[in-house]
Amino acid sequence: DCPMIPFYIYYSMFGFQRVGDMCWAAGDQQARGFLLGATAGRTTLSGEGLQHEDGQSQVYAATIPTCRAYDPAFAYEVAVIAEDGVRRMMGEGENGFYYLTLYNENYPQPSLPEGVEAAIIKGMYRLQGAPDAQVRLLGSGTLVREAQAAAQLLADVWQVASEVYSVTSFNELARDGMACEEYNRLHPMSDAAKESWVSQQLRGTDGIVVSATDHMRAYSEQIRAYLPDSRPFVALGTDGYGRSDTRANLRSYFGVDAAHIVVATLKKLADEGEVDARLVKDAISSFELDTDRPVAWAPQATPELHPVADYKEEN
Repeated sequence: DCPMIPFYIYYSMFGFQRVGDMCWAAGDQQARGFLLGATAGRTTLSGEGLQHEDGQSQVYAATIPTCRAYDPAFAYEVAVIAEDGVRRMMGEGENGFYYLTLYNENYPQPSLPEGVEAAIIKGMYRLQGAPDAQVRLLGSGTLVREAQAAAQLLADVWQVASEVYSVTSFNELARDGMACEEYNRLHPMSDAAKESWVSQQLRGTDGIVVSATDHMRAYSEQIRAYLPDSRPFVALGTDGYGRSDTRANLRSYFGVDAAHIVVATLKKLADEGEVDARLVKDAISSFELDTDRPVAWAPQATPELHPVADYKEEN
C-alpha cells in the first residue's frame, strides 16, 4: 500500500496567521505533509490590500522546529523541493513537514540548471554572474526577477558587475548556520570546523551583499551572522501592512523593486568607499524616487475629521 501524502493549500496570509496554533500542534506531533501558501507576497498579490497580502508567514514558519519552509522562485525549484520532501518523509521516514510560499504572478520559467538540486534544498545557489563581480544580489520568490533586473541596470548604467543568487530558504540557511556555530563552539580543538552554506557559497568572493524578498526584513536578516568575513549586508523587505495597488507601485512603495535594489547597492558601495556618493544621488534622481515619503511600516495618518462641535453647527 502507498501511504497518502497530505497537501494543504490556502491563501498564505490565512495560513500560519489563522491556523498557526494547529501548525504548531502538527509539528509537536511530528506530522508529515506539505503546506502550500498559494498566494504569497506582500507586493505580488496585487489589488487585494492588507487583508490578503502576506509578508510574514515565512517568519512564522521559522518558529516551528519541524517545519522546513521554502520560498521558491521557479517551477523547477518547487519540483526539486517537493521531490526532496517525498523522499525524506515517505522514503526515509523523517518526521516534519514542508511549507512552500507560492505566487500568482506569471513570468517565464527557465529550465533546471545542471547540478543545483542539492543547493536548492540547502537554501541558496548561484543563478547568474561571475565570482569576480563587485556585488552579490540575493533574491527569493518572485523578487529574484527584481534582483536580476537590478543586476542588468547596474551593469548597463553604472558599470557595476553583480552576481545573482536565488535563495530558496533563508530559514534553512539560518538553521544551518546555527548548527555549524554550535558544533564549532562545542568542538574548539577540532581541525574540521564546520562552515555555513551561506559562507561556502560566498567564500572566495569579494563585495557587498544585498537581499530583496517579498517578506519582512527579519526573514533575510537571519543570515547576517553567517556571511563570510563580516561581509557588508543590506536587507530589503516588505515591512508594513499590505496595500491595494499594482505590483510595480507596491514594490516601489516598499522599496524592493529593481530601482531600490540599485540605490541600496550603490549606497553601500559608497559607504565602503568603492564608488562616489554622487552616483547614489544620480540614481535616486534617475528613478524619480520619493525621498521624503513616510516609511512603509509607520502608522499612517487618516484624513482630518470634523470636530463634534463643528458637526453640530453644520447640521
